[in-house]
Amino acid sequence: MTEAALESMTIGQVANAAGVGVETVRFYEREGLLAKPPRRPSGYRQYPPVAVRRIRFIKRAKDLGFTLGEIRELLALRVDPRTTCGDVRDRAEAKIADIDGKLLALQRMRAALVDLTKACSGRGPTSECPILDALDEEEDR
Repeated sequence: MTEAALESMTIGQVANAAGVGVETVRFYEREGLLAKPPRRPSGYRQYPPVAVRRIRFIKRAKDLGFTLGEIRELLALRVDPRTTCGDVRDRAEAKIADIDGKLLALQRMRAALVDLTKACSGRGPTSECPILDALDEEEDR
C-alpha cells in the first residue's frame, strides 16, 4: 500500500471518526463546507484525515448556534491571511447578540403563556377556554 493510501479514509471511516452519519458528510460536501475528495481507482472517495477535524469543527460550531452560512464564513476566515482573531471575535459577539435576542423572545413567550395558563381554570368546555380565545383574537391594527 502506498503512503497516500494509508493516510486516506473512506467516507464511512470519516463519518465514524467524526461522530456523524455518512449522509452528513455528503451534505457538508454539497454545502461546500467540506472539499469533495478525489476517488480511488475503485471509485471510492479517499478523504484525508483532516476531513474529520473539519467535520468536528462544523459540529462544535453548530452546537454553539452558528448557522451553516456562518460556519462557512468562519472557515473562510481561518484560511484568509488578512483576517485577525478580532474578526472571529466579532462573529462570536454577533452570535451572542443573536442568542440574547432569542432568549428575550423566549422569555416574552413564556410570560405570555404563564399569563394565559393562570387565566384558565382547566375546567369547562373548550368553547369557553381563555387560552383558545386568546389565540383566536384578532390582532389590533
